[in-house]
Amino acid sequence: MEKKRLKTLNLEEVTDKYIGKPGSISREAFEQELRLDLLGEAIKKVRKERNLTQEELGKLVGVQKAQISKIENHMSDARFETILKVFKALNAKIHFNIELLDQRVSNG
Repeated sequence: MEKKRLKTLNLEEVTDKYIGKPGSISREAFEQELRLDLLGEAIKKVRKERNLTQEELGKLVGVQKAQISKIENHMSDARFETILKVFKALNAKIHFNIELLDQRVSNG
């Protein structure tokens, strides 16, 4: 009996197949959630390095402990202003990359 060979897929192929092709609504939602997840993990890591509890960080930022928990566990679409306050309270720099797409923008 002949053995079947399994096809190996790279991460991009798996993502395309099971999440959706780049530019699709499902793919955009997946990538947005992934970015929020990474941001939450970064906040949690820095907070712990600074020996702060979620409650202490919340007080520095002016939000409840629950809001910090939600941000760290990417369960909240936190306001951009709040994210900036969190990084300021952690005495950490944050860098954003903006990628301009090759598209023309028109008025009207």
